[in-house]
Amino acid sequence: MPVKIRLTKRGRKKLAFYHIVVTDSRAPRDGKSIERIGLYNPLTNPATIELNFDRALDWLQKGAQPTDTCRSILSRQGVLYKKHLLEGVKKGAFNEEEAESRFQRWISDKQSKEKTQADKLAKGKEDEAKKRFEAETKVREAKAEALAKKLKAEADAREEAHAEAKAKAEAEAEAKAEMKAKAKPEASVEEKPVTKAEPEAKVEEKPVTKAEPEAQVEDKPVSEAEPEASVEEKPVTKAESEASVEDKPVSKAEPEAEAEEKPAGKAEHKAETEHKAEKKVKAEKKAEEETKAEAETKAETKAGETVKHKKKAKPQSEDNKTGETAKDDSAEAATE
Repeated sequence: MPVKIRLTKRGRKKLAFYHIVVTDSRAPRDGKSIERIGLYNPLTNPATIELNFDRALDWLQKGAQPTDTCRSILSRQGVLYKKHLLEGVKKGAFNEEEAESRFQRWISDKQSKEKTQADKLAKGKEDEAKKRFEAETKVREAKAEALAKKLKAEADAREEAHAEAKAKAEAEAEAKAEMKAKAKPEASVEEKPVTKAEPEAKVEEKPVTKAEPEAQVEDKPVSEAEPEASVEEKPVTKAESEASVEDKPVSKAEPEAEAEEKPAGKAEHKAETEHKAEKKVKAEKKAEEETKAEAETKAETKAGETVKHKKKAKPQSEDNKTGETAKDDSAEAATE
């Protein structure tokens, strides 16, 4: 019956480990075994191996055939090398003591190599952990510096904005104070030319009143036309009232002119006031001329009406005369 040294699977998916067993080659992988001689776990680094050295050597000497994986495990543990040395003793190449000394040197060399390899692995892990930690610390410090810079920039921006707003408010307050201080003397200067322009307007309005008696003189022959003339002469007074009303917006416009002319000098202010006064005088003259023209047209119309009335009155007087002459003739005839 052929006997094999092989592995049987245990554990679960992705966490499997194996038993080293001596079993019949015809038996299934996880079936009944003759003897279990060790354990193999490949998930660790390095892989963990537990082996009954004497039983494995005994089964090899009896003729058990290991599988490839079990052969590498037995070679790593020195079972195959011990079997080779014992065969040399049988052939007389060297004695048992030499074979044991050689085997002990091989084990010591193997252990030292495994130890150095384990140290390298451990050191590599420590170095990787240190590098990872240093990289993380650098990233963390960079983030902290960036955050600190950002916060500092925001704080500086807030301070600058606050300072600018404060400076603007102070400048506006100063400008308002200066404007108020300038407004008081300019207001007093601007009000005086307006008062001077008012008597001029009154003087120029007087000829309008002179035109009224002329119209009345021309209307005297007709007694009926007098009420019409008085009625028609009323708009002249309305025009005067309109002129007075037009003068009023000048006083309302004065504060606006003051607000606009504050930055200008005194000379410019005087020139502007004179220009405004001239404009007012011209406007008043135009209004007077219009009123005069209206009065003249009214007077002409009234004169034409009086002439018509006179023409109408003449035939009546002639009729009266003819009646009187007829009476005189009748009287003369009676006397005769």
